[in-house]
Amino acid sequence: MVTVVTRAELLDCVDVNTEALSVVEDGFARLGRGEVTIPPILGLEIPEKNGAADVKAAYVSGWDSFAVKLSTRFFDNPARGLSSGSGLMAVLDSDTGRPRALLLDEGYLTTVRTALAGALAAKHLARESLTTVGVIGTGSQARWQLIALALVRDFERVLVHGRNPEAAAEYGERMSTELEVPVEVATDARSLVRASDLVVTTTPATEPVIDAEWLHPGLHITAMGSDAAHKNELAPAVLGAADVLACDLKSQCELRGELRHAIAAGVIPASEPVTELGSLVNGRASGRRGDDDITVCDLTGVGVQDTAIARYAMARVETAGLGIELG
Repeated sequence: MVTVVTRAELLDCVDVNTEALSVVEDGFARLGRGEVTIPPILGLEIPEKNGAADVKAAYVSGWDSFAVKLSTRFFDNPARGLSSGSGLMAVLDSDTGRPRALLLDEGYLTTVRTALAGALAAKHLARESLTTVGVIGTGSQARWQLIALALVRDFERVLVHGRNPEAAAEYGERMSTELEVPVEVATDARSLVRASDLVVTTTPATEPVIDAEWLHPGLHITAMGSDAAHKNELAPAVLGAADVLACDLKSQCELRGELRHAIAAGVIPASEPVTELGSLVNGRASGRRGDDDITVCDLTGVGVQDTAIARYAMARVETAGLGIELG
């Protein structure tokens, strides 16, 4: 029997909250202990359609199921009234390889697990006391990263900058209502970075949106938009200026993340150790050493997040009696 679950059902039972955060955190901890098998990402670029598709997967030793995820991003979709991101997850039995469930989430679970990874980066790298948070980008992750951040840090105000001033203004109105904190639109990325204690970049940029000259003591940056070789949100010198440089998976970021560009520019030697988020989570590596440290985390999205959130979703679905069984 295979359980088929719709996006609407998943929206009913899975949310960005502390329980889901602990699930993703546990996945990263296991990754840091060497208990996870992750294959290279299968990526398909479709430039003539301004789209792309990726397949990610992970098996965690001792878990009775694992997930394989297909995610798509077609950036002309908003003009059609559709979300740019979509996809689905298959949950398979670890002993037999037989499918257990098909989660037709249309990218929702990826949205959740991506936001939670950003929260974990802030939890282990950002200063305990924050006043201003800056968000570059106005799309779905710009919203969810802020919601997830609120699980691990308090902050007093938010600055947002995006290419479309109207979208930035709409974002500000929505988030100020949702989080009950003032949200202001910054006219440029430079002023946003210089005024912020923590910055999250959430764009599909192919040219840097943050320069090293804008950095200041105590700043933390989480860059989560670069998940393909051609994407780039941070100038290579930003990574070189970090007192603590972290990433979700070094081997993957060397191919698809900000780290790729820093290595290509000769700013970061390929042989230089980079702290992985899993090692921070399980205490095998230390993060911020003082309030004046500049910290940077490069997130490309790792398969263990997908397996962790898919298994969590299935547990919630079963408890709620949702889904349709076929077979």
